[in-house]
Amino acid sequence: MTTIQRLSHAEIVERAAGLVPLLRKHAGWADENRRLHDEVIEALADAGVFRLRVPARYGGFEAGTRTAVDVAVELGRGDGAVGWTTSVWQIPGWMVGLFPDEVQDEVYATPDVRVCGTLSPSAMATPRPGGYTLTGRWGFMSGALHSHWQVAIALVERPGGEMEPVLALVPMADLEIVDDWHTTGLRGSGSVTTVAEDVFVPEARVLPMMALMTQQSASVRNADIAMYKVPVAAVASACSVGNVVGMARGAWDCFFERLPDRKITYTGYASQREAAITHLQVAEARVTIDEAEFHARRIADFVDAKAAEAAPWTDQERAEARLAMGATCKRALEAVDVLYGASGGSSIFADVAIQRSWRDLHALTQHALNTPHILYEIYGRVECGLEPNTQFF
Repeated sequence: MTTIQRLSHAEIVERAAGLVPLLRKHAGWADENRRLHDEVIEALADAGVFRLRVPARYGGFEAGTRTAVDVAVELGRGDGAVGWTTSVWQIPGWMVGLFPDEVQDEVYATPDVRVCGTLSPSAMATPRPGGYTLTGRWGFMSGALHSHWQVAIALVERPGGEMEPVLALVPMADLEIVDDWHTTGLRGSGSVTTVAEDVFVPEARVLPMMALMTQQSASVRNADIAMYKVPVAAVASACSVGNVVGMARGAWDCFFERLPDRKITYTGYASQREAAITHLQVAEARVTIDEAEFHARRIADFVDAKAAEAAPWTDQERAEARLAMGATCKRALEAVDVLYGASGGSSIFADVAIQRSWRDLHALTQHALNTPHILYEIYGRVECGLEPNTQFF
């Protein structure tokens, strides 16, 4: 275990911003090859991105949520698939901090360790002496191709026939990779399927799902670390919103890079920037991106404030965290739709980055945890005095 000098918020964000040219350079390659480029992984490691939310005793920064969001904005601005994958890594990576300390020692023994995961119990765990064996498969495993561990969710049949979901930490070397990530968006994330066939997991590396949902940590040394005093749904929302804003800002950058040389075909406009419709579209996109950023930073600051207080979360506060995620996605999607629609027929070519921004953001908002109307309904139900209709709350 080592402790390194912790960087300031500004220093960490500056490092992330410095990666944008490299991410853009390799974004097309990642999209075509359906995985992140190795040079990108190395650059993310060198910049300290993988240590962002790691306890300081393992050489991490223990960064607050606002820092994580601002870093994700920059990464998403460079390449949405990179922003998405690094944001997703932070969620199961955070879950590692809930496991017993000796398990964390094992996981964090790998420098710049990356942990992928899911919250869907699509496997079975069978009790065995000293642990469990896992059999099953997990889809949409973002970052699996560059991960060292996976948080695998499985069901255990308890006496009486009751099924209990559990989290199991599994080395990627014990899992099979199924190369099935053939999609329209977020192709660079390499969100393949993983498979376990009678994989043994020691008991120390298995936690009840209920412990995750109720913030019951098995760690002693993380008891006073603020980032572990937040509900998992709020953690997931706060980890994800920055990339959404970044993707919208990346589309904005692309639009303006192409604007000086574009005309509007079959009109008298030799330059698109002379057209009144362009002025209206630009203004609309700017306003909606600003609104997305407002909601993203609002949830980040709220999560940090609650973590600092170590105060219990009310149902209303949990619902507001989900609402902020929904609002961020909705506004960012609206902005990118406007910019892509204003980019003309030439924007459908694969070498024009804005079409990738459009595809990636639409793919992201199809994810059940990010779909605006689902998140709006959760908030509305709680506001109206009903149950949220989801366990992920």
